[in-house]
Amino acid sequence: MNYGFVKVAAAVPRVKVADCKFNVERIESQIAIAEGKGVQIIVFPEMSITGYTCGDLFGQQILLEEAEMGLMQILNNTRQLDIISIVGMPVVVNSTVINAAVVIQKGKVLGVAAKTYLPNYKEFYEQRWFTSALQLTEDTVRLCGQIVPIGANLLFETSDTTFGIEICEDLWATIPPSSSLALQGAEIIFNMSADNEGIGKHHYLCSLISQQSARCIAGYVFSSCGFGESTTDVVFAGNGLIYENGSLLARSKRFCMEEQLIISEIDVERIRAERRINTTFAASQGNPGDKKAISVATEFINSKELTLTRDFNSHPFVPQGAELDEHCEEVFSIQIAGLAQRLVHTKAKTAVVGISGGLDSTLALLVCVKTFDKLGLPRKDILGVTMPGFGTTDRTYNNAIDLMKSLGISIREISIQDACIQHFKDIDHDINVHDVTYENSQARERTQILMDIANQTWGMVVGTGDLSELALGWATYNGDHMSMYGVNGSIPKTLVKYLVQWVAENDMDEDAKATLLDIVDTPISPELIPADENGEIKQKTEDLVGPYELHDFFLYYFLRFGFRPSKIYYLANIAFKDVYDKETIKKWLSTFFRRFFNQQFKRSCLPDGPKVGSISISPRGDWRMPSDASSTIWLKEIEDL
Repeated sequence: MNYGFVKVAAAVPRVKVADCKFNVERIESQIAIAEGKGVQIIVFPEMSITGYTCGDLFGQQILLEEAEMGLMQILNNTRQLDIISIVGMPVVVNSTVINAAVVIQKGKVLGVAAKTYLPNYKEFYEQRWFTSALQLTEDTVRLCGQIVPIGANLLFETSDTTFGIEICEDLWATIPPSSSLALQGAEIIFNMSADNEGIGKHHYLCSLISQQSARCIAGYVFSSCGFGESTTDVVFAGNGLIYENGSLLARSKRFCMEEQLIISEIDVERIRAERRINTTFAASQGNPGDKKAISVATEFINSKELTLTRDFNSHPFVPQGAELDEHCEEVFSIQIAGLAQRLVHTKAKTAVVGISGGLDSTLALLVCVKTFDKLGLPRKDILGVTMPGFGTTDRTYNNAIDLMKSLGISIREISIQDACIQHFKDIDHDINVHDVTYENSQARERTQILMDIANQTWGMVVGTGDLSELALGWATYNGDHMSMYGVNGSIPKTLVKYLVQWVAENDMDEDAKATLLDIVDTPISPELIPADENGEIKQKTEDLVGPYELHDFFLYYFLRFGFRPSKIYYLANIAFKDVYDKETIKKWLSTFFRRFFNQQFKRSCLPDGPKVGSISISPRGDWRMPSDASSTIWLKEIEDL
């Protein structure tokens, strides 16, 4: 299976201006290399057969004829190959010359995409030599003895995807042709360009491609002229860029004097999922101003074994590198804004938070502190309540106390042991039986204490549960599942850890920093089962439900893109190849889907809380699912892996 991936390439060959024979040889070489690497579609720079900087030589009959002869040679020499190639050349149509992208496969010309917007300002003089697609009166052209469709509105259909083409300046237009092509079905846009360099221009170009691929919800493959083009007045850096819905997948080395082949895989299943969800995309279709696209069929491409070159972040909710600081600050800002509005609206006098010494309650407390600071309220009105139980260890207890002291909030300590012992007597439960009743009784006792303290103090219980726990249903119904406002409800466990660590390293004194970092290193546990003989945490959540980093990965691709289990499994094996074996991934994938479906009833009645990232499972937000939906087909696919 190819799992929806289409392998594409942007080629940047060596070129000699007006030497079609040399240029054709370089094009053929790169097509052969790309075919060997499993590339399905390859695009070359603008005027790649002749060179873009020919100037008035484009009016020379011999150059035009040599270009067509060169195309014929490429057709003959690649007729045994499945790969679809897009090459640039001048094409004569009714005594006019068109700046064209010629699509070829297996010795056939499939179609000719014509450039619409011809730049004629500053260093550009294209209207001196070429005619715009807008002036075309014919919709076919004879090329290399074949009569083929021509225009700016061609869609090429393969067995795996549909693609369209625009040429250089078309991208820079107010309404690029790719917008119409995407709305009519193009999932990938190929752009052959002769984009010259200037200070700051490259950054703008990348921004433009990123925005257009995002706006079109499409893949975008860009190939621009490189070394060998004339430098009489301008310089070409050889840009090969591949984007997918706004994200950069691969790029060339700029100003390289060697040929380059930039390869990546565009996930058209992901694009289709985005388009299905985005109702604005559907609403934009059928614009009466759009010229109806002409569909062109391509030859079947024999399936090759899929080898991905693109990377997959094992922690998709956590940004990498320089973005992390900005991302963490933005997450906190959203949480703070949500809680601040709720506090102001309800006129709550206190915020009540259960502090366990674990990650989630720590993050919720940090949000409360930052919110009170922003509102100019005294931190003493934050009531941190630690509620030691049968499984509380010295490590988490001390961290809870130390954290609250360092933040200057009000501290209350209320043991739940006596109350739970009485409750066990009331319901006739053996205290030595550590079953779900034993565990959930403690969770509900803690929630009752928090709710009653909030009533006492005209306050609000701030929830601590995170997105990962809600997805797995790892919360006690009407226990820690409930609060008056849940600030962590759309933050996954992997990101919670980074957020706490980020605060520790950027916004705390040494004592508070040490406490926070120890909390980050503490095993995740509800501490509802007594500690071991050494006083260490015995009940480790990830031993029971699986690693949160795996579940967050599953959650991201399941909810964000609607991927099927087999594809999620395939991607997880790539992302975690040096961490977990296939059987381990399969085991926890099955656990994820089983729990996700079985525990929907808890998500159907969630308290309010702010949406922070791209995923929310609030029944009022991103996710509406019946509590009694069947997981059979998902689990069956996992079983068959």
